[in-house]
Amino acid sequence: MTTLWPTYLAVMAGGALGSGARLWMSVAVAARFGETFPLGTLAVNALGCLLIGIFTALTAVDGPLLVSPLVRQFVSIGVLGGFTTFSSFGLQTINLLSEGEWFYASLYVVLSLVVCLAFVWIGAMMGSAFVSR
Repeated sequence: MTTLWPTYLAVMAGGALGSGARLWMSVAVAARFGETFPLGTLAVNALGCLLIGIFTALTAVDGPLLVSPLVRQFVSIGVLGGFTTFSSFGLQTINLLSEGEWFYASLYVVLSLVVCLAFVWIGAMMGSAFVSR
């Protein structure tokens, strides 16, 4: 467990940077385009997906940039995970598709959408039950 401390610290530091960047970008987009439609969140998710795609391609085993596993975790899990977990969802889906796992990729997309939306609704109902007591 002690050997994981550098990884935990790197991911936490990256997460702080990514979360700060997410807040900044969401506020900037909302200030520019308004808050009627969640364009800030959409922009963050799209940019995060683009960045994780670029980073993983550049730092893949056969990619042009050689980085340590700690740097990959700092950027992919920490910075981009803090920026948006949607980028991880996109990357995992694309990885399944590239491996020819169409069924699992489709199942992952459908379950992610249905289960996560259902859990948000269930959580909201549970929270409302506490408030109305």
